[in-house]
Amino acid sequence: MQHRIGVVLSGGGMRGVAHVGVLQALADHGIRPECIAGTSAGALVGALYGAGHTAAEMITFFEQTNPRRLSRLTLRKSGLVDIDKYRRLFEDYFPDDSFKALNIRLFVTATDMVAARLEIFTDGPLIPALLASAAVPVVFTPLRFNGRLYSDGGVLNNFPIEPLQVLCDAIIGVYASPLHSPEQTELESTLAVSQRAFEVAMYLSSRLKFRACDMLLSPPELADFGIFTKKTRELYEIGYRATVERLAAIVERLEAKGIL
Repeated sequence: MQHRIGVVLSGGGMRGVAHVGVLQALADHGIRPECIAGTSAGALVGALYGAGHTAAEMITFFEQTNPRRLSRLTLRKSGLVDIDKYRRLFEDYFPDDSFKALNIRLFVTATDMVAARLEIFTDGPLIPALLASAAVPVVFTPLRFNGRLYSDGGVLNNFPIEPLQVLCDAIIGVYASPLHSPEQTELESTLAVSQRAFEVAMYLSSRLKFRACDMLLSPPELADFGIFTKKTRELYEIGYRATVERLAAIVERLEAKGIL
């Protein structure tokens, strides 16, 4: 094993702010991952964490990238929001635009829409990988990069634990898209139905891998929030609180493996 502690962070839209709370709670108790694998929002949090941004800065980043900001809407491309319009904002947070500039090893997943295969980025330019990973179909336009067309990594793998299994002694998983049972009235728009179908498929494929984690955090309260909610502070607190509540079990597990 090359790394002691790895963390896998799922996608989940704005609910990914809960990941920030998890990482902050772990750091406050002396637990810092050396390796992170993430999809979509999870990839963004992993990159922000690896770039040394504070929890407050990460929350601000998510607030700035919320697709409900109408200035980023597009009517001429295959999505409601033009993913390329985020590039300049990403450059403010990742001025070096390189995986090598991060202080952790990061794996970012994206879906090659033409080849129908998963791409895992871990070196080279960072910003294109993050934009590709977060390009939720229908909501965001796909990203063209290196002659390929990419969309959200969650299409094929919303819980990318696989790279960590061969590198880490212990893995903490965080799944930010727990399922809830919606009322039929909540599924009366094309976008709502598309999002529901996407989340159901992601959850059913991801849950098979939960058992491979030494500890899994998936606060059920996250199901009460939409993927584009503006309640970032509440999401952060949910992630932080869920981690503190499980901290004794996390420490016990890491001690049993001789990590702490």
